[in-house]
Amino acid sequence: MVVDSLIRIPGAVELSTVVLALAFALDVTVSEFPQRVHPVVWFGRVVGAFDSEWRHPRAVGLGLAVALPLAAGGALWAVTALALRLGTIVGVAVAALALFSTFSYRMLLDTAREVITLTASDPDTARSRVKALVGRDAGSLSPAQLRSGAVESAAENLADGLVGPVLAFAVGAQLSLAAGVGAAATLKAVNTMDSMLGYRSKSVGTAAARLDDMAMWLPARVSALLLAVAAWDPGAIRRGRPWADRPASPNSGWPMATLAAAASVKLSKPGAYTLNEIASYPTVDRADACVRIVAIAGLLAVVLAVVVARSEVVA
Repeated sequence: MVVDSLIRIPGAVELSTVVLALAFALDVTVSEFPQRVHPVVWFGRVVGAFDSEWRHPRAVGLGLAVALPLAAGGALWAVTALALRLGTIVGVAVAALALFSTFSYRMLLDTAREVITLTASDPDTARSRVKALVGRDAGSLSPAQLRSGAVESAAENLADGLVGPVLAFAVGAQLSLAAGVGAAATLKAVNTMDSMLGYRSKSVGTAAARLDDMAMWLPARVSALLLAVAAWDPGAIRRGRPWADRPASPNSGWPMATLAAAASVKLSKPGAYTLNEIASYPTVDRADACVRIVAIAGLLAVVLAVVVARSEVVA
């Protein structure tokens, strides 16, 4: 509080901009929390404790899908609210750290670039590294298919690795910084539960998967719009729309199809879907260009979040 009195503290709306800027700067420079103290890793351990056989898995899964994300969001809301009571500077620092924990922007871009580079020099290592991005069996994938997987993942995961959390924060921050952090953490928790339990073989994860589909409906489509803008090709959304429903997910196809159209490349998961089949798989240079488009779209997402946070549309 003493420090606050010596420094001009901006208003609540400006504080949300500061938090967004700090969290994004942390992601770009630091990339990730150490795993031993990463809030998402901690949450994942909690989810893992419930990944077992249940007598009524769907009922248990529904309860978990609601309770665990709300608990995670509530915990970070409470921590941030308490920090703000200790002083604005402390509160902003804690809010930025908490929001940063929901991002995976730089890690996504770095891993995609690494896989793309390795496809030209060491395809076997690329097959090993691509497992950090996609769940498909990489053993028989060609270098071109590995590059496709890296580009697909970069486009798809832009939504849950950055766009979703920053937009959730921006909307919640119109109420308070703590509410913004809580909203972002809740959304990230929903994503995490889906990634861990949302498989057809796990009935306990059915509700988590459906909740993630609903929560990511808007971020996926905003991501597609941002990718089209980043590529200076607004028509890419329209051209990619016929392919957007080919992936099983109701959301992932939107950013992937838009990027396939904007970059004029074929993206394909063998045995599952092909986007823009009349084009060729991305070369190393084209794949790198696709990742650059994703990187620019991420910057635009933060700018959009600042605009939303300052719009004060929530009473």
